[in-house]
Amino acid sequence: MITFLSDYGPGDEYVGVVEGVIARIAPHVRVIHLGHGVPAQDVRTGARRLARALPFTPAGVHLAVVDPGVGGDRRAVAIRCGARWLVGPDNGLLEPAAAAFGIDEVVDVGESPWRLEPVSATFHGRDLFGPVAAHLALGEAPDGPRFDGDELVRLPALPGDKVHVVEVDGFGNLITDAALPRSAVRIAGHEVAVGRTFGDVEPGGLVIYEDSAGDVAVAVNGGSAAALLGVRAGDELELR
Repeated sequence: MITFLSDYGPGDEYVGVVEGVIARIAPHVRVIHLGHGVPAQDVRTGARRLARALPFTPAGVHLAVVDPGVGGDRRAVAIRCGARWLVGPDNGLLEPAAAAFGIDEVVDVGESPWRLEPVSATFHGRDLFGPVAAHLALGEAPDGPRFDGDELVRLPALPGDKVHVVEVDGFGNLITDAALPRSAVRIAGHEVAVGRTFGDVEPGGLVIYEDSAGDVAVAVNGGSAAALLGVRAGDELELR
């Protein structure tokens, strides 16, 4: 089994091409798509979505590609966590999920003999990561230099003295690093009620709540909080 997450989006052929490469190598391996709507080049959102999703998937190979440094000097890695392999760029995308499972082995697969030649400078999902994931799913052992998990790239921590929008989901809900307030707050002049679910406020109203992953989020009942408040991932959020 291979899970696949990326920022390739629904409009181009990229996802299908990667799955086609996998099918040519490992035609009987199942591919589970975790989603390809990660905002373009947004490594932090990709890392969060991958780490949230993998505890609910069977052990197997987990392919993730959000790779603004493709073709540059960032490493390409396969990380073994028990019975799982995580495959993708070493840019902070894989590390949170890998650390949660426990890192047993890290392999630099940038020069893997499994890669497709010639390797495109801009489509490593097709030419490198997809083939590596397919061969790992067949139970083959990866070739390449090993290094310690402590050497993996980690995303920089956000300042702890501010509240941030760490992610905007597909509905426009704002996932934050805030603590859940005890009573209603105001954000950018809008009153925000504390609730358990969207229907705890009238249509068009704002609610702050604990989401399914245990994070504190802000939503509009029937709308987009990101659009209403004019914010995006990485922005600071002031709760008054």
